[in-house]
Amino acid sequence: MALKEVTYSSINYSISYEIHNNSKKDTLIFLHGWGSSKEIMRDSFLKYLSEYKLLFIDLPGFGNSSIIHPLNTKEYADIVDTFLQILHVEKNVIFGHSFGGKVATLLNPKVLVLLSSAGIKNPKSIKTRVKIKLFKLLKPIVGNSLYKIFATKDIEGLSQTMYETLKKVVDEDFSPIFVNFKNRALIYWGKEDRAVPLNNALKINSFIKNSKLRVYEGDHFFFLKNTEQICQDFREDL
Repeated sequence: MALKEVTYSSINYSISYEIHNNSKKDTLIFLHGWGSSKEIMRDSFLKYLSEYKLLFIDLPGFGNSSIIHPLNTKEYADIVDTFLQILHVEKNVIFGHSFGGKVATLLNPKVLVLLSSAGIKNPKSIKTRVKIKLFKLLKPIVGNSLYKIFATKDIEGLSQTMYETLKKVVDEDFSPIFVNFKNRALIYWGKEDRAVPLNNALKINSFIKNSKLRVYEGDHFFFLKNTEQICQDFREDL
């Protein structure tokens, strides 16, 4: 593991990363999803892509990378972009899982590989809408600490900064951004994904004209059990 200091908007961030197969010419960049870290991407893909230089990054606020104040996805992308410039890494191929898929899209690589990417707004369930209304009703009385009472898997254990970050990024509609993405996109998805349903993949595939969709057995973390096949398909698709 290595750390690199990145200055963005006059604020310093420590970005944790790993580079493997350093002697190889072409670099693949990997961005993890919400609540995860670079290790999940490294442990999945490292042994199957030995012909490439592999760069695994902890996004700010995750793993060993620092965060100072709440960020939106555009700010995440700008920080990663600055980091890549410091390392002199070209944005040829970027893999992004879930939230990392949105960051990867904004980085505008030559080849975008989306693994069950976030970015499509789905209607909220009645239960979720009731919780939101109750939260807004009680917040003036109880204050910001109320968020712990309404904790879901995505926000359990989060600092206030990361909770505010989640609020900024969770409901972003990336439909226009996908439509305006003009480079190649490879869209890989889990058939049983409940966090970002397969219908989202179909929408992204229709939005990005130069894209290809492949579907695998599994849920939101389908790539953990299908890594070897995904890497074979990636070589074929590339």
